[in-house]
Amino acid sequence: MVSEVQVTSTAMRHTTSQRALWALPLLLASCAGTRTLADPTLLIQTEGGRELGVSTEYGVVFLGHTSSSGDVNMTVWFGDGPSIEKSAIEPLGGDLFTAETEIRLPSVPLSFDDPTPGDVLTIIGREGGSVWSEDVLVLEDPRVYGLLLAVPEKMRGRNDQIGAGVYTIPDGDLSKMHLVGIAAGVITLSTAEGEREYLAAYGPQQLWRLVTHRRDHNRRKPWIYREDIL
Repeated sequence: MVSEVQVTSTAMRHTTSQRALWALPLLLASCAGTRTLADPTLLIQTEGGRELGVSTEYGVVFLGHTSSSGDVNMTVWFGDGPSIEKSAIEPLGGDLFTAETEIRLPSVPLSFDDPTPGDVLTIIGREGGSVWSEDVLVLEDPRVYGLLLAVPEKMRGRNDQIGAGVYTIPDGDLSKMHLVGIAAGVITLSTAEGEREYLAAYGPQQLWRLVTHRRDHNRRKPWIYREDIL
């Protein structure tokens, strides 16, 4: 019998992280007319529906929840508004997928340091043109390989939020934000005390596939610069 997962109480609401979290949606949506602020959260549209993805320094990553092959339209938010980029789905293995674009997208660095139980991460999703964010606590269960988190309300019953990015923001400094996971959905596990919900995510041990897939990183063909995204 599996004992109930113990959640360590932490000072998860530090003043600096609170301010950063509150300011995050405003920051990502601000600076109209510029391309200097990165909004890495993408809306992924396939023949099967909508999900989210993240644009990283090694390319786009998403879960293929709505389709694992075929064409894809990715809505990207720049500083002065959205742009729809067409591409084709490419498998990375391990239930992760990517799609290449001809233009440089706003992106976020990856972190391959495994979060530990008790750490506080930030999940960022998107509803239309607006982003939402919430602090989440890292949990654990010996039966699960991967990243387990407390369930944010925005992820309950929301399949269109699958693929939301999970980030570490050291000291509440948004300039140090790194992607550490991709939200896969809410799961329910039985424990000695009853059923318990978790948000499952693909973490650093899976995201490395994006790096190995992009063997031409820093050697790819030049980006195309279009008038509509200058």
